[in-house]
Amino acid sequence: MAVKKTLLEDVKGDIVTPDSPDYKAALARWAINAERNAKVVVFVKDAQDVGIALKYAMEHNLPIAVRGGGHNAAGASSVENGLVIDLSRYINTVRIDAENRLGYVGGGAVWKPVDEEAIKHGLATVGGTVNHTGVAGLTLGGGYGWLTNRYGLATDNLRQATIVTADGSILTTNEKENPDLFWAIRGGGGNFGVVMEFVFQLYPQRKTVFAGMVIYAPDSLQKIIEVTKAWWPKAGENEAMCQIASVDPEGRPVMVLLLFYNGSESEGRANFKEFLDIGPVIDMAKEIPFEELNGLQNEQSKPGMGAYLKGISQKVPDYSSTLKVLLQAGEIAQTQKFTPSIIYEYFPLHKVNAVPIDATAFRRELTPNILLTFAWDAGKERTEEARSTAQKLVGILVAGQRGLSKSEEFGYTNYDTDAAAAEVRNAAGSEERSKIAFASNYHRLQQIKKKYDPENVFNRWFPIIPAA
Repeated sequence: MAVKKTLLEDVKGDIVTPDSPDYKAALARWAINAERNAKVVVFVKDAQDVGIALKYAMEHNLPIAVRGGGHNAAGASSVENGLVIDLSRYINTVRIDAENRLGYVGGGAVWKPVDEEAIKHGLATVGGTVNHTGVAGLTLGGGYGWLTNRYGLATDNLRQATIVTADGSILTTNEKENPDLFWAIRGGGGNFGVVMEFVFQLYPQRKTVFAGMVIYAPDSLQKIIEVTKAWWPKAGENEAMCQIASVDPEGRPVMVLLLFYNGSESEGRANFKEFLDIGPVIDMAKEIPFEELNGLQNEQSKPGMGAYLKGISQKVPDYSSTLKVLLQAGEIAQTQKFTPSIIYEYFPLHKVNAVPIDATAFRRELTPNILLTFAWDAGKERTEEARSTAQKLVGILVAGQRGLSKSEEFGYTNYDTDAAAAEVRNAAGSEERSKIAFASNYHRLQQIKKKYDPENVFNRWFPIIPAA
């Protein structure tokens, strides 16, 4: 094909087109419903390759997507009949500068090697709670994690980035160099260019932690909520928890507490004694190597499935609505053959909200997240069915959370399967959703977008319309 020959003349990386034997593999994403049939995939080797790919796409009027870890269920890293710049094959290295406590991470890396390499030096940073999640998407969209209680968001620990902008410029961005761009990428997603390298602040971290799943029958839920109401306002920097309304392998409803304490098993069990005294059916929590922490949910987040995600916020733990969604989860699993999980995140937010809302582009909320996920086996396209089912549960949750603001009901931006639903290029598209996503920061983002991407080349995730 002419497209292949043209690109191969200058690109050092690999070119994949529909007639390539590895075409299908090149399109594969974490969620099968996020896959799109690209005209060409460029596995770039360096920033110059990115610039060439961008120039080619714009000359041939091809829409562009950028793939880092490929974990976005909305399809932000895929594009139909367009060009994908894929960093996952070659731009995925991790280098630790232990002396200065910095981690240099390629834009195509996932979190697993970051955790593994840093802890070799007794160091860590805030990373994804599923370690095959891409570093780029999580960081550019905010990034909650088990260490959020100590250090805030992943994006709050970004010290520098190297980014290729729409015109092919290779820019270093930090608090002193291109500070407007540095502000924008911390929460503004991939709307401003292709991030080739992230530099993260690292912190001393003990080698083992107490963590794991503790499973309860539905009749324990009321007591769990009572204990949570007492525990959450006082939760400190060494502890966090996810409470998951889900189903067992037979499709029966269960309540799973995924516990984390940044200390020994004896310290962790003492800290969570009131929860453990409720009487779980199964207790799998134990002292584990730190680098295994972000792998605890991997089995529940396997690649190659269909997936729909929706986030909202919660003000207070609510027994009635939680019981309703727990029982609904069992019914959904039995009748619709989805695997549902409603995850109530309890990551203490003191550090997150110590950062002013205008200090980065990320929309900060005082309230913790709830994530609804629906997974299904490969084959039938079921995104619309999953969306409809999720909205019913969202209605139950919102009814149990009186006084949610519009943005709190909208939820965390990385938990949105509709983030890239509208195919936009220099059009308003889903701008109203983007205004909610970025709230008071949207106007400034538009000004920066005009400067670095006036043609709106990067538009696959909560697209930002450049200022007029």
